[in-house]
Amino acid sequence: MADSHKAGAQGEEQAAAFLQRAGFQILHRNWRVLHLEIDLVAMKDEKLIIVEVKTRGTDEFGEPETFVSKAQQRNLIRAANFYLEQHNLDNEVRFDVVAIVNRNGQAQIKHIPDAFSPLA
Repeated sequence: MADSHKAGAQGEEQAAAFLQRAGFQILHRNWRVLHLEIDLVAMKDEKLIIVEVKTRGTDEFGEPETFVSKAQQRNLIRAANFYLEQHNLDNEVRFDVVAIVNRNGQAQIKHIPDAFSPLA
């Protein structure tokens, strides 16, 4: 596994643990449909939370959350629609980002609820 994939997988584990401590129920990790993927699917307060995890070793080139492109947002929205359909759900959906910077074994985790809207 490439270092970037290892860092991404580690970041997803850190994000899932962080969200669980905050009262989120993790339903799926790396949920896939067609060519689309959702890093974490969670539930809290009857809302379905679609979570994109961005992990970096440094924020020298910008905060990790700034790397969620418009195209990626559109893909997450499409994937969320497939998820709702396949699981026969009618819950309100929210799109969150968890940004992680791992420096010298220390993780700085930032959770951004409602990071983007499907209407934007």
